[in-house]
Amino acid sequence: MQLPKLHGHNYELIVRVAGEIDPKTGYVMDAKVLSNLVKTQILERFDHKNLNLDTPEFKNLNPTAENIAMVIHSILKKHIDNRYELKITLYETERNYVEYPA
Repeated sequence: MQLPKLHGHNYELIVRVAGEIDPKTGYVMDAKVLSNLVKTQILERFDHKNLNLDTPEFKNLNPTAENIAMVIHSILKKHIDNRYELKITLYETERNYVEYPA
């Protein structure tokens, strides 16, 4: 049996949350809460996976950097209060990256 020829990427993900600083906590959003959200909702779902074969989000969607950033934004936005602005930056290489929304 011949396996399909595939290639992979080591992406770098930056998740930016902007908004008003909560005067009680001093945070826009608690970094630990955001970190846990990224871990459970994004990294556990997509890290070290064949996006085309192993994830339902990309069964019918080409996993370009642009589409990956859009999907990550969509997943995280469901868990982040609407009062916050959410921006995803996804680096494919040091010089090739996308931002969503632009």
